[in-house]
Amino acid sequence: MSAIILPWKKTYRILFFDDRRIRHVGTVSLARTTRGIRPDEFMVRKPGTSHPKKTPTKDLLVALRQGDVYLTQHDAAFEEFLENLQIPYSFVDICRICLLEDRITQLSKETRIRCGRELICPDCAKKELSRELSHLRKLGKKTRAHIEDLLMEHRDLEAVLAIIQPESLDMKKTLFDRVDAHPVSDTQRLEELPLPREFVDAVSVTTLMPAQQLAVESGLLYGKHLLIVAATASGKTFIGEMAGLKNLLEGRGRLLFLVPLVALANQKYERFSETYKNLARVSISTGVSRLNLPETRSPARRDAGSDIIIGTYEGVDNILRRGRQLRNIGTVVIDEVQMLEDPERGHRLDGMIARLKQIAPKTQFIYLSATIGAPHILAKKLNANLVTYAERPVSLDRHLLFVERDAKIPTIKRLIFEEFGKISSKGFKGQTIVFTNARSRCHQIADAIGPRAAPYHAGLTAQERRDIESRFTKGKLAAVVTTAALAAGVDFPASQVIFDALAMGIEWLTVQEFHQMIGRAGRPDFHDAGRVVILAEPGGSYSRESKATEEEVAINLLRGVMEEVAPVYGMEESSEEYAANAVVARGIEQDLESMNERMVGTLEDAIPEMEKYRLIHRKGGVIELSPFGRVMAEHFIGVERLKRIRSLVREEDDPLMILADLECRTDEDEQKGR
Repeated sequence: MSAIILPWKKTYRILFFDDRRIRHVGTVSLARTTRGIRPDEFMVRKPGTSHPKKTPTKDLLVALRQGDVYLTQHDAAFEEFLENLQIPYSFVDICRICLLEDRITQLSKETRIRCGRELICPDCAKKELSRELSHLRKLGKKTRAHIEDLLMEHRDLEAVLAIIQPESLDMKKTLFDRVDAHPVSDTQRLEELPLPREFVDAVSVTTLMPAQQLAVESGLLYGKHLLIVAATASGKTFIGEMAGLKNLLEGRGRLLFLVPLVALANQKYERFSETYKNLARVSISTGVSRLNLPETRSPARRDAGSDIIIGTYEGVDNILRRGRQLRNIGTVVIDEVQMLEDPERGHRLDGMIARLKQIAPKTQFIYLSATIGAPHILAKKLNANLVTYAERPVSLDRHLLFVERDAKIPTIKRLIFEEFGKISSKGFKGQTIVFTNARSRCHQIADAIGPRAAPYHAGLTAQERRDIESRFTKGKLAAVVTTAALAAGVDFPASQVIFDALAMGIEWLTVQEFHQMIGRAGRPDFHDAGRVVILAEPGGSYSRESKATEEEVAINLLRGVMEEVAPVYGMEESSEEYAANAVVARGIEQDLESMNERMVGTLEDAIPEMEKYRLIHRKGGVIELSPFGRVMAEHFIGVERLKRIRSLVREEDDPLMILADLECRTDEDEQKGR
């Protein structure tokens, strides 16, 4: 029978076993005598019982001499005792907690898990973890499984516990994964390319980035349609500029550069106006604001005949829907083309692309995105060559913490100023974008952080947004706090992105939206690395209708795979696009059907419904929109909303009450941070 000796308090615990089955459990204390160290008191009990029996110490000596003796750790006193009696011994890695519970679990490099200064077995580590998680009663099953997976991956209990204990935050222990940077490959110099000399002299770029090189090799400068899918800060915008300015300066037509948000359009307009002021006239087209006030309208050229037009999707589409002409277009750049998947605006972007292709069939189309699922399928639908560059120019660390809601703001504040205290090798401070789900929360977080932070959302005036953008760019702000709804339009050179919420209003983010947002962390011209920190509330939710909780959503987003862009439009969206396409087709049914077929998404057959309500008249291959049909096209509404408007007009005399009823849906928009 062999024995395992475990130092325990001021005594020693001894487990006597054979064939890995424990026969007896003893405790012994040692005392120094004139003959050396000897046993002082020896107690023995049966495993699983709690009443030990005092036993002669000579029985211990006999037992130790008869079998193998193992020590779980070095102990000078016990080793001297064994050596004096010439009893051989060796060391073994055994889970200490198991020994205390009368079990023997031997440890190996593959199974042991660090717990403080000692090593324990996976089962005991999971029990310790479960005890630590007991105060987080709202954790879902998937989350608990994820934490256990982390335990087995990192084999360090304290490291895993760090993700749920922000008060003792150690970012080295909260790392979920790392996206490594890709070494820059050799690329061409701009002067080596077939570009107009005046363009090369006007820009500050001297050498192509890898994604730009791939675009050039795919026919960018020879009129090829391209879908560019590359990480944020990989130089996608300049790809569009190269094609657009080459076509413009060589007489093939003007440049339309289209973006999803006004804030982004303003940023592009200011930069393009400065860069190309000696080469072209630059205008902006962002449509008509609901509040057409001086403070909401930035000073800018708004001439639809300019050489370069920077516009929002709806701003340019409004021109088409009113039946006005956009002539001599040589290049169309669609930035953030992943917006095709947006449930509210995707159908309009889809329809606008089809309408632009109809009026400018010889135009070169360049589509840009950082996040597209199954991009090869979308490229085929868009009739474009695919260019992908998945590598990031700087590495990205992604961290996941489980934090109760009350602890989020203090944690955010600590992370922001920790990052702001860093200086990159390029000489720039670390700055942060905080994404949350509502405008009110933007202000709450920014106020708590102090004057070094500013809220940034669509409710601010154009002047207020430009002021914040300027202060951030100059390094005067440590952070901006913005809504998830503005993710595509936030163009701040941040090194860190923090998620206060994983929702857009009351709807959880999609994998694509999430990847779009995390791509904002780390710019090669500013930073050495990027960092993303997700603060997930255990059990947190923003809608009673959703069964998912925030910490479960966080894991799904981090592990998620983007799906194919394949939207299916309902009657409301289909009828709106049908009306808009009919305007551009000028009643020619064949052209109308051609535009419908060019769309990426699947349309419902809107003709019967529109005929039923006399919104269209068909005769001999010609379709004529009624006045109400033109209202649908010009005001971006479908047949269901039009029916509601007509009903309200008959029922209500007060225009304000009609407006209030129609705009009740803006409460939902407000929840979504718009």
